[in-house]
Amino acid sequence: MGVVDRHPESLAADLRRRLLERRRAEAAAGHQSGEGLESAVAELVDDHAAALSEARRQQVRELILRDTVGLGPLEELLADPAVEEVMVNGPENVYVERGGHIERTEIRFGSERALRDAVERILAPLGRRVDELSPMADARLGDGSRVNVIIPPLAVDGPALSIRRFTAARPDPDELVASGTLTPELRDLLAASVREWRSVLISGGTGSGKTTLLNALSSYIDPAERVVTIEDAAELRLRQPHVVRLESRPASVEGRGEVTIRDLLRNALRMRPDRIVIGEVRGAEALDLLTALNTGHDGALSTVHANSPEDALSRIQTLALMAGVGLPHDAIRQQVGRGIQVVVHLARAADGARRVVAVGEVVPAAGGIGVREVWAR
Repeated sequence: MGVVDRHPESLAADLRRRLLERRRAEAAAGHQSGEGLESAVAELVDDHAAALSEARRQQVRELILRDTVGLGPLEELLADPAVEEVMVNGPENVYVERGGHIERTEIRFGSERALRDAVERILAPLGRRVDELSPMADARLGDGSRVNVIIPPLAVDGPALSIRRFTAARPDPDELVASGTLTPELRDLLAASVREWRSVLISGGTGSGKTTLLNALSSYIDPAERVVTIEDAAELRLRQPHVVRLESRPASVEGRGEVTIRDLLRNALRMRPDRIVIGEVRGAEALDLLTALNTGHDGALSTVHANSPEDALSRIQTLALMAGVGLPHDAIRQQVGRGIQVVVHLARAADGARRVVAVGEVVPAAGGIGVREVWAR
């Protein structure tokens, strides 16, 4: 088959292999190539595909660069602003989420090696890697998107990669009213809660819009206040002028250097915060949060995975017990009752829409604490 007849992706893959072999040979011989990657690619394509039209040669150049320094076939998915999440289940199965719906795409990787190469290109600039000793990784891209990778032998059918995107723009409360997440009445109710320094806990399942709502409610914090945000992956974009953003750090491959949400929360209490905003409570830091809320740090905002407002309070108590300090359950329950005043629960509908479905006020109840419904959809 002649060059003119070859499929652009097949030709690009062949030329990319030649480019890599040439550069490896130069490196082995101790020669440093003086030309940049783009120039080397252009020269290679012009030498081996001169019979193609300029448009086809440019397409081949872009494919080579895409698979050399970019994200391979995923580039076109991430170029689509409607794509909310990319999910790769091995080289042959690539899914995306658009408008709350998951759909399979026609995107494929040429091999498991090609997928692994793309994973390495994503993680390397972030100082992370995956291998047999450390087969899982969480990372955050420069645009705030969250990346999770897990490879064989833990992932049976090949490397699994997910990229959850977060756009720079964050909807404000009025935009959430327009989209149906909030009603005008509920917006005003939650605005009053934040302004009155009531601690608000937002609950819901994965992808229900907890972080989006948290970011929107933060707009009701007085600009004069000093706010400290604490997150696993920095997603929040607060509009206040006096904001300190903290982000946790996983351990290195050698098992050193980990900084947890709990570490950051303890440090934040020494930073003279007016407000503490925690992206998500998911571990023993729940106890430190309750301690802060019961020692003068009112008006905190946070999220938790739960199935209802009542379940959210139970989960906070369970997470606090994970701290392992031996506090009796009753003592933790009392701290929850005194520290958290409002629970907002979100759900994701079958059509992909995210909506607040219940708001409860934490009140004393027989045997401990309960949730009094103040709003329901």
